[in-house]
Amino acid sequence: MNETQSTIAAGKKFDGFTDEERAAMKEHAQELKTAARRGSGAAKADGERDVLTKIAEMAEADRVLAERIHAVIKASAPALSPKLWYGMPAYAKDGKIVCFFQPAQKFKARYATLGFNDPANLDDGTMWPTAFALTELTADDEARISALVKQAAS
Repeated sequence: MNETQSTIAAGKKFDGFTDEERAAMKEHAQELKTAARRGSGAAKADGERDVLTKIAEMAEADRVLAERIHAVIKASAPALSPKLWYGMPAYAKDGKIVCFFQPAQKFKARYATLGFNDPANLDDGTMWPTAFALTELTADDEARISALVKQAAS
């Protein structure tokens, strides 16, 4: 018997997604609708505004990290376009998400995450990290993030 079957057998309902995951999917659907209405001409400026608005709404600990991450990414890889992705600040190249900031509050985690998606040019042998837990940022952390983002966007 698999986990789903045992959960159902125990009389509990299996919903498949958490409330936070469903909310993120709804946010993404709204982001797609908004992007379609805007067209490509104003996308970068509007994306920047959307990201800064989302960062401003975050709880203080996440907001402080997100503001620094945003500044580091903008300085390190200005060709990346800020945009929202599942309600999170993200940075795209040729319309594809290269990296994103996931606030701890988003999924009730104990740490925020800086993640990299497939288009990120981070390949290093047969195994490499694609996400980093963040609790605070030091100057060394910012330098490492800067180097990663430059490489990812190359």
